Amino acid sequence: MSDCTPFTQAGYIGEDAQVCVERLLAAANYDVVAAEQGIICLDEVDKIAAAKTAHGKDVGGEGVQQALLKIIEGTTLHVQAKQERAAPSRSATGLDPSGSTGSPIYGGKYASSGPTSASGSGGPSSGSSKGETYSIRTDNILFIFTGAFIGLNKMILNRVSKGSIGFGSPIRSSTSLLSDNPDMTLSVKPGSEESKIFEKHLPFFTPSSPDQLAHYNPLDLVEPSDLQTYGMIPELVGRIPITTALSALDEEALVRVLTEPRNSLVRQYEHMFQLSGVELRFTSGSLREIAKSSLGMGTGARGLRTCVERLLGEAMFEAPGSSIKHILITEAVAQRKQAPIYLARGQQHRFHAMFAAEEEEWEARMRQSRGEDPTSDERDGGMGSFEEYREKSKAAGVM
Repeated sequence: MSDCTPFTQAGYIGEDAQVCVERLLAAANYDVVAAEQGIICLDEVDKIAAAKTAHGKDVGGEGVQQALLKIIEGTTLHVQAKQERAAPSRSATGLDPSGSTGSPIYGGKYASSGPTSASGSGGPSSGSSKGETYSIRTDNILFIFTGAFIGLNKMILNRVSKGSIGFGSPIRSSTSLLSDNPDMTLSVKPGSEESKIFEKHLPFFTPSSPDQLAHYNPLDLVEPSDLQTYGMIPELVGRIPITTALSALDEEALVRVLTEPRNSLVRQYEHMFQLSGVELRFTSGSLREIAKSSLGMGTGARGLRTCVERLLGEAMFEAPGSSIKHILITEAVAQRKQAPIYLARGQQHRFHAMFAAEEEEWEARMRQSRGEDPTSDERDGGMGSFEEYREKSKAAGVM
């Protein structure tokens, strides 16, 4: 994984383009065979787009793209491995192995006549020798280029949209088609002019229903000419055969980011409060509201921490060192309709009962929204699966 932002043309201040191959070799523990079959991901590739300079040379844009041409196509790079610096010995720091210095003040030996060792005579030491040189072929290395490409959607829409001059010409909406969010999908009515334009230029088939709105991502219509207009040179675009676009995370994906990873945000904050002897719990409704708030910010998964910090800002200062031992974040708390629920020592059963009641209410609303019978679980005994039984047992304090 390498960042293209510090890359510059060879001979200028910055990192050369072949640094990405050196990092791959170091990650493979200097195994040339394994490195030649590795994967290099170059992030922020949109930052090396050719810039329009009035004077001088674009060493950080077009120069870097030209340096990447041979590496992507396949060439032999000679990489010199840098040896790690050895720890300084006692003799180099002026200390004898016995721990005494050479100064006569401490009774040591003071050698006033020339050096006593080969290393002290100005000769090269073993630590300053050059590292081993490796020859790496880049033919079988997979290169993945990623970037945000802010503004590319506008270039694509300007290319595919029809003109709106004259009587009877379709007028392009300024609110939907000229959005500043490059990952925003456009909702188009099936059979409309805009829908026909997208279906004509899409590189793949998408089934659509006449009763539902069709959702399209403008970045799916990207062509090499659009990337050249953005600032990428034709030689580099021609060496990248596959181009694809990623859609923004939806509400369900943001909830999974909050809860599923091993170091998820929910587990981080629960552990941070646990260090102060405080139990923190989030209900399912609160997690949905946090994901919905982050989705409205337009910053992706990075906005989740901002939403959680706003909810727990006061609790992080009030709870440690106080009588508060339990904190419950409900859907109403996430909607900022009430403050976080604080419970003191000895109110553990009330805390778990409130959490279980919130979860049952949330599940009933979800079943009702799906058109199911809200009392179906009660007739079946209230337990749909072993996972639900375990969660409800934990909420009630049984397990």
